[in-house]
Amino acid sequence: MSTANDRQVLNSILNPNLPLGEGVYDPADETAEIKDDAAAAVPQEAKAMERDGMIIAENGNVDKSIEIFTQVISRYPDYASAYNNRAQAYRLKGDTARAMDDLEKALELSKKKGKVGSSALCQRGIIQRKLGHDDSAIEDFKEAAALGSGFAKSMLVEMNPYAAMCNAMLKNVFEAMSVGKAPQMSTTEATNSG
Repeated sequence: MSTANDRQVLNSILNPNLPLGEGVYDPADETAEIKDDAAAAVPQEAKAMERDGMIIAENGNVDKSIEIFTQVISRYPDYASAYNNRAQAYRLKGDTARAMDDLEKALELSKKKGKVGSSALCQRGIIQRKLGHDDSAIEDFKEAAALGSGFAKSMLVEMNPYAAMCNAMLKNVFEAMSVGKAPQMSTTEATNSG
């Protein structure tokens, strides 16, 4: 059993680009697996087909997975998770427009709540960031972080310019300490720190 402090130490080792204490996965902080009440009403057949589609996509057959997700959607048009997963497959293919359409539908059906809402917001944030729409991406990541997404929280930290500056200074300090030297600050860091 690890403590919160143990998890923070491990996180700083495994994620050296994040400020200490940021983006730490803590099972106690998770909202007991982000609740997704809508998924409970979906028949097991749809969930099984969706799982098959995810496995097929993971094995590299993205086109076949899209076919499966499309079948699920045609049978269960109000199943937000199927839209979210098909969006992921479209994103893997580089079809941003179709991915965004499916994400909008997933967000509408999930009412931006639960596991599907959080995941769809993260995916949309990733696409927005890729398209250079950082302000929109940040808003999506903020909403997903409020739902409990650790990924969204880490993306917000990564996109924070102040965090990037602090990370660069910390990296300099740790590198200097690892070779037994006093840390050297650049002229910019020295000016900003004092």
